[in-house]
Amino acid sequence: MSVKIAPSILSADFAELGTGVEAIATADYVHFDVMDGCFVPNISIGIPVLQSIRKRTALPIDVHLMIVQPERYVDQFCDAGADLVTCHVEADTPEKIHLALDKIHAKGKKAGVVLKPNTRAEAVLPFLDKCDIVLVMTVEPGFGGQKFMPSALDKLRWLKAEREARGLSYLLEVDGGVDAATAPLCVEAGADVLVAGSAVFGAADPAAAVGALASL
Repeated sequence: MSVKIAPSILSADFAELGTGVEAIATADYVHFDVMDGCFVPNISIGIPVLQSIRKRTALPIDVHLMIVQPERYVDQFCDAGADLVTCHVEADTPEKIHLALDKIHAKGKKAGVVLKPNTRAEAVLPFLDKCDIVLVMTVEPGFGGQKFMPSALDKLRWLKAEREARGLSYLLEVDGGVDAATAPLCVEAGADVLVAGSAVFGAADPAAAVGALASL
C-alpha cells in the first residue's frame, strides 16, 4: 500500500480556504484540525467551516479533535461532513472516549484515537479494537510549524507490531513536522498516512508537493 497524504488546512490561507482545498485534490484526505483553547492553548476552526469545506471537496475529511470531552461534539462533526474523526486519549475518561468512538461508528463514519508526544503508546490499548486509525503526534498539538520529534518513530513501530500481533487493520497516521526529510522516516517506521501542513500549503504548487511526498 502506498502512503496516503492528508494536507492540514491549518497551514492554508484562511482567506482563500476553498481555493486551497481545491488545490490539493490529488491528496487522499483533507486534514481538519479543531482546537478549543482548553485542551490545547489555541483556537482554530469548527463545525461551520467544516460544512463549508464539505461543499468544496470530494476528498474524505479527516477531523482531528483537539478538544476536551470530544464525545459531546462527535455527532455534530459527523453530520457536518467528517468522514473520519479522531479523539485524543488524554481528552476524557476511557469510558467517554469509548462512547465517542461508538457514536462516530453509529454515524457510519471511521473513528480513531490520538496520542500526544509525551503519552505512552500503551495508552491506546483499550481502544484498538474500535480504531480505524491511530494518529501519532510528532509535535505538541496546538500550533503548526513545530519541529518533528523523532521519538514518535518508536511509537509507530510499536503500534505497527501491535497491529500485526492482534490481527487488526487500523491505519497509522503521523502529524507534525512532516516534510521531505522526515516523511521517509515515518513511512519506514510504519506510517500509512502523512499529515503535512507547511510542506504542502507553504509550497508554490501544493498539488506538486502532495505528489512529491507521496513518492518518497
